[in-house]
Amino acid sequence: MTRRPIAHHLLRGARRQDGVYAIEFAFVFLIFFSLVYAALCYGIFFTLRFGLQNAAEDGARAALRHQVNLQAREAKAEAVTRQQTSGWLPVALGSNDVVTKICEVESKNCTGLRCGTEWPQRCQIEVTITVRGMNKLLPLLNFAMPDTMVGQASMLLDSRGL
Repeated sequence: MTRRPIAHHLLRGARRQDGVYAIEFAFVFLIFFSLVYAALCYGIFFTLRFGLQNAAEDGARAALRHQVNLQAREAKAEAVTRQQTSGWLPVALGSNDVVTKICEVESKNCTGLRCGTEWPQRCQIEVTITVRGMNKLLPLLNFAMPDTMVGQASMLLDSRGL
């Protein structure tokens, strides 16, 4: 009876495990790729969110500049907000809605304003920019993305310019 060398038994056992490395690589790659992709997608989401917030704040600050009347302040705030968002928002999102309104702070009245220099008569401008269709922007993670993203800012108007 002849015995085979020990090295031959080890070699035959190693051949049985050749595919295990490929399977392990596939599992590790899927997990790693998922984590990297999720980090990139949420980075894009937060970048867009902060960009919208910055545009709304710039629009609200633009209303502080001297204008002839309150309607001119609203128009200036809307124009600056639209200018800040044009060019960098993805085309897939379509149009965005910009709403500017001037209201009295205490009574929340937005019509027939009596903005004045007295503390109870102070007014503020509110700028809101809304973008719809966010969940269509990124493939694979569209279920985790919100459909609507909003940037909003408000600022007290300088009563000296009223």
